[in-house]
Amino acid sequence: MKVLLVNGSPHKEGCTFTALTEIKERLATQDVDSEIFWIGTKAIRGCIACMKCKEGLGKCAFDDDVCNELIEKAKECDGIILGSPVYYAGPNGALCAVLDRAFYSGSANFAYKPGAAIASCRRGGSSATFDRLNKYFTITKMPVVASSYWNSVHGNTPEEVKQDLEGLHTMRTLADNMVWLLESIENKDLPKSDDKVFTNFIR
Repeated sequence: MKVLLVNGSPHKEGCTFTALTEIKERLATQDVDSEIFWIGTKAIRGCIACMKCKEGLGKCAFDDDVCNELIEKAKECDGIILGSPVYYAGPNGALCAVLDRAFYSGSANFAYKPGAAIASCRRGGSSATFDRLNKYFTITKMPVVASSYWNSVHGNTPEEVKQDLEGLHTMRTLADNMVWLLESIENKDLPKSDDKVFTNFIR
């Protein structure tokens, strides 16, 4: 089994990385492989609703940033954890831009895989960030993995994050629960779903 850990921070080895590393190390104690995938600092396009991805591509029509690489990484894993710093009580905009496109164009690579989100903040805004990221899972048929508290760590630096004992405990518990859920659903048949119905409030 393998878990993909997405580092949505512009800092490759900052606070979000520190929290994800705590998870990665805990997964390793239970013989679960994991990879930290950093979205980097290069420009990431937002979705332009061109709908080209729905013409059999299975990926985003734009191939000049990390979006399609993320989709391929998701295909190879069994579970996914998204990590983001808090910006104005929300996730990093670059992360949201890539997730909007990846989850829409590559949704088949995410469906039915357990997902979780973590947030790193100085003081506040983690709950709103956590809530925003969880929505990617709940509309993509992904079981949401819980922990013992909201999945956040606090600190301005990696060293300060390492002093957040409750936050680190939450990360380790999240890793444990991810393993438990992966083992619980291993080799189980996927649920059958009706065809999706698209409506709006006019018709």
